[in-house]
Amino acid sequence: MFEFGRELRRLFGHARAQLPGKDGLTGGDGALLELLDLKMLKNEARGADVAAGRIGTRDRPRRLLEAAVVWRELARRTGNAEALRKAAANAERAAETFAGAHRQHGWARARLEQACCALLGAELFGDSGLEAAAEKAAVEAQRAGGAAGMMALAALAQIQARRALGAGGAAEARAAARLFNDPIAMLEGAGRRDAHLKLAGAQARLVRCELLIGAGLRLKDEDLIRAGLGDLTAAEERLDGAYEPLTLSRIAIAKAAGKASLGEMNGDLAKLARSVSALASALDALGRDQSPLDWACGQIALGRALAQLGEATENETAFAKSLSCYDRAALVLRDAPGLVVRAEGANGRGLALTRLAELTGDVKVLDRAEAAFKTELAAGPHRTDPVTWAMLQVQLGQVYVTRLGLTHRDRGERAAAAMAFQAAMDVFGEEGLRSLTAIAADGLERLAAVKVS
Repeated sequence: MFEFGRELRRLFGHARAQLPGKDGLTGGDGALLELLDLKMLKNEARGADVAAGRIGTRDRPRRLLEAAVVWRELARRTGNAEALRKAAANAERAAETFAGAHRQHGWARARLEQACCALLGAELFGDSGLEAAAEKAAVEAQRAGGAAGMMALAALAQIQARRALGAGGAAEARAAARLFNDPIAMLEGAGRRDAHLKLAGAQARLVRCELLIGAGLRLKDEDLIRAGLGDLTAAEERLDGAYEPLTLSRIAIAKAAGKASLGEMNGDLAKLARSVSALASALDALGRDQSPLDWACGQIALGRALAQLGEATENETAFAKSLSCYDRAALVLRDAPGLVVRAEGANGRGLALTRLAELTGDVKVLDRAEAAFKTELAAGPHRTDPVTWAMLQVQLGQVYVTRLGLTHRDRGERAAAAMAFQAAMDVFGEEGLRSLTAIAADGLERLAAVKVS
C-alpha cells in the first residue's frame, strides 16, 4: 500500500498543474497527507508555515488553516507536543482572521480544527481539560452546518460517548455507539464526492470501534467486540489502498487486535494465533518510518496479543516475544514523554515480564528487572515526566508482587510494593488518568491476594 514513487509523481504532478501557486506536495489538500511518509510530512509542515507567513500571501487564514491540519497530522503520527502546539496556534490565528473578515464557513472550519487539536491532545496526553475545550469549539463549529458541521458532530459524539462509557454497562456502551450513527451516515454520504469527508467517516468508525472493543474487554462482552469489528469492516470497504494506505493500515491493526481479544475471550486458540500473524503482517506493511506512533501502538497491540497467546498456552516463548514487541515500542516512545500509550506499554511489559518469571520460576529475571527500574527511577523522571515515573513505580510493584508469589517469603517486598502502587495512584489521580489509576489499584488487589509463609 505504501509504494509511493509512480503514484506520487502522477498525483502531485497533476495537482500542481491544476493548482498554480500552491505550496508543498499536497497543495493544501489534507486528504493527500495519507500518501506522505514522515520525512515528507515534516517538509510539508515547514512549507505550509512558510506559505502562511509569506508577505503578500493570498488568503492568509486559509493558509494558516492548511498549516494547522499538516502540523496536527504530524503530531498524531509522532506524539510530538510541539507539533500539536503549532497546529493549535495556527488554527487559533486562522479562526481570528476568518472572524475578522466575517467569513463564517472558514471560521467554523478553523474552530473545528481547534477542536480536533484539543481532542488529539486529550487522547495523547490524557488531559481532560483539553476535552472540555474541544467540546466548546466543536459545538460552535457544528452550528455553522456544512462539512465542518458534519465533522464537528462526529467530534461531539466522540466526547459524549467517552463520558457515557466511563463506568457504564453494556446498555450504556450501545447507547454511546448510537451517538455516532448520524454523523457517520452524513460523512459517508458526502464522502462519495469529497475524499476528505470519506476519511473523516472512516476515522469516526475507528473511534467508535475503539470505544466498543474497550467496553467489550472491560465487560467481557463478545457482542460489543464484534460490533466494533463490524465498524472496521464497513470502513475498510469504503477505502482504497492506493489513496488511503495509512488509514487502512490502522484499520488492519485494530481489526487483528480485536480478533485476538475475541479469540482469547472465547478460548479459540486458532483464531488467536491467526490474529497474531495478521498483526505482524500489518506492522510489516506499515513500517516504522511511515507513522512511528501508529507503529509503536501496533507493537504494543502485538505484544498484548502474544501475551494473551502465552497465557492461553503457558508458552514461555510467546511471553519472550511479547517483551520484544514492548521493547521495540519503547524505543519509539522514549522521545515522546507524557504519552498515555507510553504508560500503557510499560504496564503491558511489566505484566509480560512477571508472567515469564512465574512460568520459568526464575527469580533472577525479577532481580534484573528490579535493578533496571530502580536505575530509571534514580534518574529522576518525576521532575520532568511524572506519569512515566508513576508507571515505573507500578512495574516495580509488579516485580515485588511476583517475587512474593514465587518465594512465599516476605523480605520487605509487601511494604515496598504497597508504597510503589500507592505513589503511582497519587500521581495518576493528580493527573486525572482514571484508567491508569485502575491499573495501580489492581496491583494493590493482587498484592493483598498473595499469601506468604
